[in-house]
Amino acid sequence: MSVIKKLAILSAAFGLLAATAGTASAQKKYDPGASDTEIKVGNIMPYSGPASAYGVIGRTEAAYFKKINDAGGINGRKINFVSYDDAYSPPKTVEQARKLVESDEVLFIFNSLGTPPNTAIQKYMNSKKVPQLFVATGATKWNDPQNFPWTMGWQPSYQSETQIYAKYILKNYPNAKIAVLYQNDDYGKDYLKGLKDGLGSKASTMIVAEESYETSEPTIDSHMVKLKATGADIFINITTPKFAAQAIKKNAEIGWKPLHFLNNVSASVGSVLKPAGFENAQDIISAAYLKDASDKQWDNDPGMKEFYAFMAKDFPEGDKLDGGTVVGYGVAQTLVQVLKLCGDNLTRENVMKQAASLKDFRTEVLLPGIKINTGANDFAPISSLQLMKFKGDKWELFGDVISADVGG
Repeated sequence: MSVIKKLAILSAAFGLLAATAGTASAQKKYDPGASDTEIKVGNIMPYSGPASAYGVIGRTEAAYFKKINDAGGINGRKINFVSYDDAYSPPKTVEQARKLVESDEVLFIFNSLGTPPNTAIQKYMNSKKVPQLFVATGATKWNDPQNFPWTMGWQPSYQSETQIYAKYILKNYPNAKIAVLYQNDDYGKDYLKGLKDGLGSKASTMIVAEESYETSEPTIDSHMVKLKATGADIFINITTPKFAAQAIKKNAEIGWKPLHFLNNVSASVGSVLKPAGFENAQDIISAAYLKDASDKQWDNDPGMKEFYAFMAKDFPEGDKLDGGTVVGYGVAQTLVQVLKLCGDNLTRENVMKQAASLKDFRTEVLLPGIKINTGANDFAPISSLQLMKFKGDKWELFGDVISADVGG
């Protein structure tokens, strides 16, 4: 082979290598908030105000992302977690979302808490085409990819949960009189709608009282007295943690002993049942999709062992008995999986695409049998729950895992 021919072949080979390298570097795609070294993630939490008990979720996520960063990050990129307080006030949420998107230039907003706060920013986030990902609320409206393709939930929907309670009541207590206490906002009304849909034609006769409260009220004591006076033998408690603990305490004070259903968002042993007094919380029924860190049955569970180790090493100031720490850990793990799947294509569009392509993913804090699945037309990652009853100082699961798709 002539020297010229050899040089020509070498030249062609180098050209091919250069072209391949060029393609490889060209495959890296970034939107604002992403680079070779960083993924900037926005978050809004009620660190103060009436729903401040949930602030632990944001603090857990911050600790988990720090753990990920200390181990080298995701595909070599560190997560820059920017979390602001909105005090559970929708106007403040709007202000913080604008700051995160327009000033901080985050890649997306992740797991912001509350139905009214997220409702206040949903249209803005979708008009800006910035993901509002894994919102920390179970409102059914987050599963609407046709109208809001940039918004996705994470936890089971509120309507699904109360439909499960309704099924249980119809089967076991078909002649019951039901009293409902609910928060007077989208969150409370969503739960109430699920209950009525689940009871069907019997809703109008079985529900004898619907009492709403405002988050600005210092206590719900007067509402509880009013509900007791109805003579109802089933109490559906649709409240956030502060008011849930008050309702459990007040029930004991006034000697009202209905069958008590407590919504999952306030089923935390550490932040609700313990302050309310375990003796006052006996036999309350709720529903779960996550393992309960206070339950000894998970002590040797590999996934929970990892969670306990994380709490001890990375978040020692957190309370592992607070359900919020398990939520924060589980949803943070789900986000890490989505970001891994994104690879070097860290565009907002690809973040949503990967979030909508999860197949049988499990964070090991989910109850056995529950998996995360999403699709282009399914923005409800978790749609199964299991009923549980409070006994002694812990929840005891009973019955089967129930798939609770609304309308399913």
